[in-house]
Amino acid sequence: MTQDAVHTLTDEALVEAIVKTNDTLLFEVLYDRYESMVYNKCYGFANGVDEAKDLTQDVFLRVFVKLASFKGKSKFSTWLYAFTYNHCVNYVTRNTAKKLEKKSVSSEVVDIENIGEDVDSTQEFQNMRVEQLKIVMELISPEEKMILLLKYQDNLSIKELAAALEIGESAVKMRLKRAKEKLVDKYTNYTKDGESI
Repeated sequence: MTQDAVHTLTDEALVEAIVKTNDTLLFEVLYDRYESMVYNKCYGFANGVDEAKDLTQDVFLRVFVKLASFKGKSKFSTWLYAFTYNHCVNYVTRNTAKKLEKKSVSSEVVDIENIGEDVDSTQEFQNMRVEQLKIVMELISPEEKMILLLKYQDNLSIKELAAALEIGESAVKMRLKRAKEKLVDKYTNYTKDGESI
């Protein structure tokens, strides 16, 4: 197969070819397609550029090993989003002694109106200031942060989340609801305390 032909393959066809052949050159094509996306996700959970780069490398090493577990129930990019977030959540959970710097969500990627679209407390979400939201995102658990980011930053549907996280749609809705309630609660307490945690 020529290099041009390889670059025109869909993600799913590329994954299939990599699983069959274990060809690292084919994997490099997949890596090139998603390296910056994975890095940006990792950066949100890391304490700086070097740690984000290390996490990115870890994700791709694990993806190479686990590629055969991709069953095509969701798009590859959706599976990779969830894989990356799960890896980062596990990393953060293992390293709870390390204090995360409060920089996980940049103002460019938080769509505050979108985050409130299906919450009873829509007004509360829409009134949140981005700077404060960035801080309170660090006060909820990594799992809660992950599901909120997948839904509102990466715009995954409930169906895509269910496929990526391998749980039922009702479980996705419940986790989202709880995470959003926790976020509103933390935000409310944060702003009541004179903008101090």
